[in-house]
Amino acid sequence: MLVAVSGCSRNGDTDTEPDDLAVTATGTTSTAAAAAGTGGVVLPLPGSPFDYQLGGGYPPPPGVTVVARDRTDRLADAGYDICYVNGFQTQPAESASFAAANPDLVLRVDGEPLVDPGWPDEYVYDTSTDAKRSALAAVVAPWIERCGSDGYEAVEIDNLDSYTRSNDMLSADDNLALARLFADTAHRAGLAIAQKNTADRAGELRSAGYDFAITESCIEFEECADYTEHYEVVMDIEYTDELGRDSFDRACADTDPALSVILRDHDLVKPDDEAYVFDSCRS
Repeated sequence: MLVAVSGCSRNGDTDTEPDDLAVTATGTTSTAAAAAGTGGVVLPLPGSPFDYQLGGGYPPPPGVTVVARDRTDRLADAGYDICYVNGFQTQPAESASFAAANPDLVLRVDGEPLVDPGWPDEYVYDTSTDAKRSALAAVVAPWIERCGSDGYEAVEIDNLDSYTRSNDMLSADDNLALARLFADTAHRAGLAIAQKNTADRAGELRSAGYDFAITESCIEFEECADYTEHYEVVMDIEYTDELGRDSFDRACADTDPALSVILRDHDLVKPDDEAYVFDSCRS
């Protein structure tokens, strides 16, 4: 079951105020608040059962209708497909080649690319100027567009919070400016776009055209309300090495029905790996 947000045409030729947008679910139309410019995209229904498969695609668990996979992976075809794009840092396998080809588009310390301390094979993009943001948007745009041509319904942009790992060389405003360019690209491609993490910026991103949220550990860090205040659709991944099994089971009993929550292993491995864990509050 999907929610279609209608308003502006996909090519952006028609301007529509937020109050004119409508949400349609299984043929029922109602008024819903939405940022101008998000028209023509399709959203999952609130509370849809989902899976997060960034470690590699596999047949979704029974009942799952929404699946997120890496942009290089195939569609899950379970009902609604979300395409993962790393929009603010390099992908591990591409870090060296990207930095060599685009030396001015990664942050540098003493001449060396600045790495994400949590993911030391990812370099942080330099979003500090309009010119650099435009260049980065031109790099990422074909990835987003390919998600659309491959049949995905939505895109999620990761590492919006890279400014927190930039040694104070970047600001939140730098990354939000680039995030707006990504939203414009996604909507031109007919894709919904999901905010990924960065709870304290949810209101700004919603106003910038982001359509729903994919969050990590919002129960663990008590951030879920920061997202549900602004988005009708919020999908949360909790992890076994953070919230844990016992706390997950207790949290499910108190979870907002509109919030989709799953428990996954830290590395998001496939079911044939002994470390694999998947559970859902909808199970």
